[in-house]
Amino acid sequence: MSQPAQVVIPHLVVNDGNAAVDFYKKALGATEVLRMPAQDGKRLMHAEINAYGARIMLMDDFPEHRGTHVDAVFPPDQLKGTSVTMHLEVENCDAAVKRAADAGATVTMEPWDAFWGARYGRVIDPFGHSWSFAHALPAKG
Repeated sequence: MSQPAQVVIPHLVVNDGNAAVDFYKKALGATEVLRMPAQDGKRLMHAEINAYGARIMLMDDFPEHRGTHVDAVFPPDQLKGTSVTMHLEVENCDAAVKRAADAGATVTMEPWDAFWGARYGRVIDPFGHSWSFAHALPAKG
């Protein structure tokens, strides 16, 4: 008996979660599902957005709760980069990259017709997270 496909939901750590939610609304056309402020009234303990049908969670960095745990998480600016790219399948890669760039993302790979049969491009958002966008190209022949 086969298992149903598992979905991985990214949980991003950022500096300025409120600004991140607002950015993702502009850059990805995301809809806000939930925003839970922290007790300090400035940071977000938890937020959830939906972009291109993908569920994405995020939170502000809370260094005071990080301690020395092996599983501590950091925002990309403290890591001097990120080891993960969030990939979104979209109707129009060029339009998605342009929308993200117009909202303040930095284009790191202009859209191109990739050898695997997709139009593909990448950006880095103002919070240091990497995003790629792609749509399938028509079959040749």
